[in-house]
Amino acid sequence: MKVTQTLLGFFVLLFVLSCSSDLDFDQVNDLQLQPVVVANLSSFDVAANQFVNNGTEQAVSIDTPEVGVFNDSFLRDNLSKADLFFEVNNTINRAFTLRLVFLDVANTPLTTIQMNIPAYTGTSNQTTLTQTFEGANLDLLKQTKKIAFVVTLLPGPPLTPTSVGNLKLRSSVTAYFDIQ
Repeated sequence: MKVTQTLLGFFVLLFVLSCSSDLDFDQVNDLQLQPVVVANLSSFDVAANQFVNNGTEQAVSIDTPEVGVFNDSFLRDNLSKADLFFEVNNTINRAFTLRLVFLDVANTPLTTIQMNIPAYTGTSNQTTLTQTFEGANLDLLKQTKKIAFVVTLLPGPPLTPTSVGNLKLRSSVTAYFDIQ
């Protein structure tokens, strides 16, 4: 019993004499969050025979999906940097040029990214590209409403309705935020 009273007295004395400082709740005003978010951007899978229309090879194919990401004011106001990653896997025995044209609300080109994709030769044929947007380039990216994917066939063996292989694209965006 005596030991219990002594320990209790010691702890009470410790808490009474302990130091504490004033809490500064204004520190919350200095809070800065810098989250990083990775998300899918776009993808496609085009078979070789889709470049042939009524027996005639089509040299250019265009797809223009809308990008509603930058309609959100939170994203526009807090995005500090973006890395766009593109990976193309070509199993068609033709080389291609892929141009990604970033368009504003009036379909005016803001910026363009070009990838040269070599012809398939029987081995793995992946082409990758990472494009970083910061500063003025980031401002252009924030104005983007659509991305035009322009695929151009380069000279090579003719494609027919029975041609095999695919041109596959997958892409992602890594978004860096600075929230204060």
